[in-house]
Amino acid sequence: MDINHLKEYIGFGIAGNFAHHLDQAGEAKDFINVITDEEHAPKGLFPFYIPNLKDNFLSIFPLNSSKIILPNIQNAKVQVEPEVALLCEVIYENNNIKDIDIQSFCAYNDCSIREPNAPKISQKKNWGECSKGISRQIIDIDKFSIGGVMDNFHIISYLKSDDKLTQYGEDSAVLTYNYFYDKLKDWMIDKLNTQKDFGPLEDLSNCIKQSHYTKNMVVSIGATSYTNFGENRFLQDGDEIFIVVYDKRKYTQDDITKNIQNGNTTLENCSILHQYIQSNN
Repeated sequence: MDINHLKEYIGFGIAGNFAHHLDQAGEAKDFINVITDEEHAPKGLFPFYIPNLKDNFLSIFPLNSSKIILPNIQNAKVQVEPEVALLCEVIYENNNIKDIDIQSFCAYNDCSIREPNAPKISQKKNWGECSKGISRQIIDIDKFSIGGVMDNFHIISYLKSDDKLTQYGEDSAVLTYNYFYDKLKDWMIDKLNTQKDFGPLEDLSNCIKQSHYTKNMVVSIGATSYTNFGENRFLQDGDEIFIVVYDKRKYTQDDITKNIQNGNTTLENCSILHQYIQSNN
């Protein structure tokens, strides 16, 4: 996939769609006043890129498939957020979203600055070019429901430093997202049409209006839980990160680890994101 065509896609992320992630990231308190329909429901959606927007940090295209450039902020704590991203077509009716056609998926890095009490989530998510990661290897979805191809996929992540590879995020079945398939799609449609500016969240219908009602959308659906190493290890210049979405019918976790150790980052029935971390100087 040539990611340049994603410049036409509005970008959203989902906060709190995986057990324990917000606690591990130190962000649970940011949502203390956000009321959800169910205890384990996601907290909301946030924009990370709005095409056609002018003179705003969200107008900067942040996605890159090979590198993350760290923010030019003193003592910034930046973490990998290993996720699955969905590539979608949006169907509108009277400027409201009527349906979302979820077409494909891939590995994604919702790289984030750990900044407690930031006014909006988006301010921690897009600090310029190369502040996000998306794999060029996309996998078509036959149907976004039980019995479809996504039933069989797991996500795992690693960090490499000084030639040592360490697991960063827990190996997790995609089906263990709190909201998935029809429940996730229905929730996204509702939030995109109704979420207002409140606390760390933003008015999403206004974001869509600012995009000139683009028909294309990429949504990162939530970060997995960290290993103990990943929870406490922030990114440094010279690191390499790997996020792997793989078919459990073809590979074991050990298979994936060995392939990454051997430098194999193109595998059948996998979406792999490999990024180098660079300082901003």
